[in-house]
Amino acid sequence: MINTEPEIIRQIEEERPRVPVGLLSRHQKDRIIERGMVGLYRWYVARSQAHRNWNPDRDFDWRLFRKDHSPEMVQILKGFFAVEQFVPDYVTDLLRVIRKSHGRSHFHIRWGAEEERHADLWYNAMLFSGQMSPDALRDYMEELRSSQWTLPWQDPMYMTFYTVFQERATQVNYLNTAVIARGKSDKPQFANDADPVLARAAQTIAIDEAAHYNFFLEGARIYLYYYPAQAIQAMVDVIRHFAMPGSQVNIPDYAKFEETVYKAAIYGPREHSRDVVQHALDALGFDNRRALEAGIKRVRQVPDEEGNWQESQIFEGIDFPSITDAVQRIFGRIKNYEEETGHADIDPTLFQPNYAAL
Repeated sequence: MINTEPEIIRQIEEERPRVPVGLLSRHQKDRIIERGMVGLYRWYVARSQAHRNWNPDRDFDWRLFRKDHSPEMVQILKGFFAVEQFVPDYVTDLLRVIRKSHGRSHFHIRWGAEEERHADLWYNAMLFSGQMSPDALRDYMEELRSSQWTLPWQDPMYMTFYTVFQERATQVNYLNTAVIARGKSDKPQFANDADPVLARAAQTIAIDEAAHYNFFLEGARIYLYYYPAQAIQAMVDVIRHFAMPGSQVNIPDYAKFEETVYKAAIYGPREHSRDVVQHALDALGFDNRRALEAGIKRVRQVPDEEGNWQESQIFEGIDFPSITDAVQRIFGRIKNYEEETGHADIDPTLFQPNYAAL
């Protein structure tokens, strides 16, 4: 009988895959991901049209918008207006990268239409605030559009994770602005900035941003399930190098805008860490950022019988069963929608597991 060294036994056990090797080829996974994105896009558009079909001109009583806001609030409104002037860049730059994907590209066009109405809403806020004449506002718009925003990454998966954090950050900005507009801020500089029209405008856009955030979260979950190693690396890189779009273009007084929203407790390092990064990590099944970064080292890949590299271990610090459940729910929601519309009769979108068991 051979006595195996206990240290060797321990090492073998440590190296044992935590989950089975992925069952699907890269081609199969890519097709499933695309089917999932198409199904999400169809469901999203139907829900958007039914519940969030508002107009930036007619759905707000702009004549009642206050014309005596504090200089700090005017700075915030001007900053929001400025950032939204780059919507054409936000749309066209990424559309070139994802144009081959039916689901991603068509959703992106829809997303752009919703972002366009945000730009129009902040234009109306600035116009009816009376702080800039119509000609001055148009001149400012022209000045802004002389600069151009470019993608921080040219990879669809990276941009999915980037947009998760960017959409959540934007939602936090608008939610906290709505707090001020409801007269609930504890900052003395905003003591007289209550404005029902602004409160409703900020809340309405925040609801849109929540919907966008949730769409990209679903896409991120699908990537995490089918490509955990690559998705985790993409998410870590995005967190490490994340910057809001406005900081990447030439916006006059942008530093002053950042300082103002920071002092207002609208958005700053604390909000970014607590309400954006940790919020997204919680939603995606991660304990914290440290667990996420440490986990990269624990994801192992092994070659299949065809020589393709596949993931063989899911690391500690991520609730992978919850990701699996979430992805199954995504495909279940798509199934329900397709049964309602008749698509399930001809071309159903089906969940395909990538692992034999967890």
